[in-house]
Amino acid sequence: MTIAKRKTSSKNTATSRPQRMTLEAYLNYDDGTETRYELVDGVLVEMSTETPLNHTIAIFLLSYFLRSGIPHYCLAMRHQIQVPSNRASAREPDLIVHSEASAAAIIEDGKLLRIAHPQPRLVVEVVSSSDTDKVSRDRDYIEKRREYAQREIPEYWIVDPIAKVVMVLSLTGDTYRESVFSGAEPLVSVGFAELALTAEQVLTANL
Repeated sequence: MTIAKRKTSSKNTATSRPQRMTLEAYLNYDDGTETRYELVDGVLVEMSTETPLNHTIAIFLLSYFLRSGIPHYCLAMRHQIQVPSNRASAREPDLIVHSEASAAAIIEDGKLLRIAHPQPRLVVEVVSSSDTDKVSRDRDYIEKRREYAQREIPEYWIVDPIAKVVMVLSLTGDTYRESVFSGAEPLVSVGFAELALTAEQVLTANL
């Protein structure tokens, strides 16, 4: 009599026990695709697919800050920031406005703005599908808000084209104080006093 062996589902095992990575393993990870990942408590998390508008908004803000006199080397897309967590975590904001010190630190490191490095002046996240993707929405509105505050980044902007709001979060103590802008309301920023942008300009990339 032949006894059939019971097969173990590798899918279920992988789901129940996600493989954790070190920070250095993450920084060197390449799965051969164009998929972008963040590292959350040692686990790879696939980033949401950006719409053309979301990417254009980030480009618009970068060009605005550049025209405002911020040096090109202090403006970055695709730079990654290590954030506090129980295990290794790194985020990739849509746009970073570096301080002189944080710009120098990440260029010298070559890969990452680490916990021990100076903080940037501003990080911007453009929310993807906030009406249909709760996980992605919570990541920007809740998780990153907490992490960036713990990282002591003085200002964090949440740009939400679906909700049609721009939230400017200014660090007060160890938490962010929020101001929400929409339509023709001018954005008010503690860190950028000469800012001359309306919410609508940002949300439409001034198109």
